[in-house]
Amino acid sequence: MAPRRPTSQWSRGRTIAAALAIVVNLGFIAFLVFSVTWQNRAPDPVTVELYAPRAQVAERPEAAQPSPEPPKPAPEPPKPQPEPPKPQPEPPKPAPERPKPVPPGPTPADIAQKAQLAKAERARLDKEKREADKREADKRDTEKRKQEERRAAEMRERQSREEAALKAQAEREALVATKAASAAQAKADDDYRRRIQAKIKGHVVVPPDIGGNPEAIFDVVQLPTGEIIDTQLRKSSGVRAYDEAVQRAIIKASPLPRPEPPAVFQRNLTLKFRPAD
Repeated sequence: MAPRRPTSQWSRGRTIAAALAIVVNLGFIAFLVFSVTWQNRAPDPVTVELYAPRAQVAERPEAAQPSPEPPKPAPEPPKPQPEPPKPQPEPPKPAPERPKPVPPGPTPADIAQKAQLAKAERARLDKEKREADKREADKRDTEKRKQEERRAAEMRERQSREEAALKAQAEREALVATKAASAAQAKADDDYRRRIQAKIKGHVVVPPDIGGNPEAIFDVVQLPTGEIIDTQLRKSSGVRAYDEAVQRAIIKASPLPRPEPPAVFQRNLTLKFRPAD
């Protein structure tokens, strides 16, 4: 159904059309009046010149012939009047719009099908979201486990280095202590042996006819109190009198000096003797 025009616009259009018609009619009437007036104007005056016959003119040579007047210009034709403006045609009326067909509404089956599809789509999206969250959680757990394993490996390596460093330091300290103890024990042992040999040499009577500086070695067995319970010649000096003199001196030196500290005590002793020492 075409829309209805407002009354004010329709009246204004009719007024403009009527005014244009009146103006056109007035212009046409004025053109007719002007055309009639132009055709009924008074005629211009006509001048007539009379000339004598040629014979008379020849008889009267003295009479001067008048000069002919120049012809008057023809009157200009009237200018055509401009045509009156043509009335503007009325704009065409818009064609009435056809009503648009109203699409039929969805049926209950369509509504149920759409709801089922929407539910299935939501379920699919929820499933994908759960799977994505699970993958992300597994990824985080894997990365966290790797980080913990790296930290544990670094800690074990650091502990191993520290233990190795402590062990090496302990070994060095133990070696130093062992060397120091060995040196102290060797020093104490040497001092203990020198005191024993000094006491025994105090009882040795060196034969006067001995030559050179032969060495005699004896094995001595003693008690913790220093009392000698046995003595044996391990290596002879080659001079029997010197060997016997040393053996007698060992027996006379009993008891032997005690060691300081007592840990240096040795039950079996190997003693070396030379006459020139």
